[in-house]
Amino acid sequence: MPTAIVTGATGITGNAIVRHLLDDPTYTKINTLSRSQPGIHDARVKHSCLDLQASAEEMAQSLAGISADYIYFCAYLARDDEDEAARVNGALLSNFIQALEITGAVKQIKRVILTCGFKYYGVHLGLPKQPLVESHPPLEGGLGGQKWPSNFYYTQRAILEDAAARGNWEWICTLPNDVIGYAKNNFMNEATALGLYCAVSKALPGSKLIYPGNKFNYLLFNCWTSAELHAQFCLWAATAPGAGNSVFNVANGDTESFQSLWPRLAERFGCVIPENMFDPATTKDYASEATNTKLKFNNPISVHAGAMGIADNAVTTRSPVLQLPIDPQKWSQRADVNEAWNSIKTTYDLDQAAWDKATWGFLTFVLGREWGCVASMSKARKLGWTGYEDTWEAFERTFDILEKERIIPPLGQLKKDFS
Repeated sequence: MPTAIVTGATGITGNAIVRHLLDDPTYTKINTLSRSQPGIHDARVKHSCLDLQASAEEMAQSLAGISADYIYFCAYLARDDEDEAARVNGALLSNFIQALEITGAVKQIKRVILTCGFKYYGVHLGLPKQPLVESHPPLEGGLGGQKWPSNFYYTQRAILEDAAARGNWEWICTLPNDVIGYAKNNFMNEATALGLYCAVSKALPGSKLIYPGNKFNYLLFNCWTSAELHAQFCLWAATAPGAGNSVFNVANGDTESFQSLWPRLAERFGCVIPENMFDPATTKDYASEATNTKLKFNNPISVHAGAMGIADNAVTTRSPVLQLPIDPQKWSQRADVNEAWNSIKTTYDLDQAAWDKATWGFLTFVLGREWGCVASMSKARKLGWTGYEDTWEAFERTFDILEKERIIPPLGQLKKDFS
């Protein structure tokens, strides 16, 4: 009967993994590790407070008597500086594994499943070669004649590989994208920011739902990852024959676009989409909130340019741009927007922390880029993975939870009050 350790159990991915482990009756004990309680109460769950920023020796004291067959590592710390992010997150994982080596728990490990993301492909830097395939070379060193920034996913993968070789166990890195889900008191996700943007847009005069990003972004294709599907994948990958020592894309399995999602958002929140949404006249009142930012590096597709036969194409040499007629980060600071938020917050008793901690900057990036992110699921499919999630249904399920948690208003009443 297997046992598990889950780090970052209060986060969106970690919390979902714990819940899905509880749905599996074969798991007899689930150890959750985080600085705060994950809010899950079950006899099979044992929670221990653990500061992953502590030294290996300090963590070993907290981890005494804790061991498991499968470790799901979902913890990370956000840092703006890429070198610092690599240093800090590398230390989190390295010290944790060393702590398990000190306690002897490492002898029981069969596989460690590390949650990473599409940043592994450099999607935060610009246009990557698509579909994204796990065999694409890491953007490091002087690949393609360019010095790339540090990427903490590469740092963590190297740590896993070395530790697995020492301990005779296997590792897996999962690569989800723009995870859709919810965890209590955790607002770092696209669905929360989108839900707040739509709800406040409904409460503003005219109830217009203007797409804040650029037209290219609106028409591009992307893939998302449901936190529930990712959790299912992690449990599958823990025991799947032949899956060890591998990196895997984890996407819902459909290909979506905001050209399809945005009208559905408008319908759900009772908003109106302007007929000519990308006409400058439509966004003239938001001129101060526009953003046009040139990024620092060439598009990652440039490293494949020669082999693709596009070495002389501008897309391989020009720096990518974030372009938004309405930057959500700036929009969230407008006086009329905050007045509307305060009104619905008071009327529907909403959580102010959701507004204060919403990832507006992440939404700015996701909607402002001029490139899509479509990944291949072939590698996992060939090993027997059959999971699938409809992206819109994942958003709807999350919005339903956000309503119940008083993050966004009850939509039936919101539509009635602002009809």
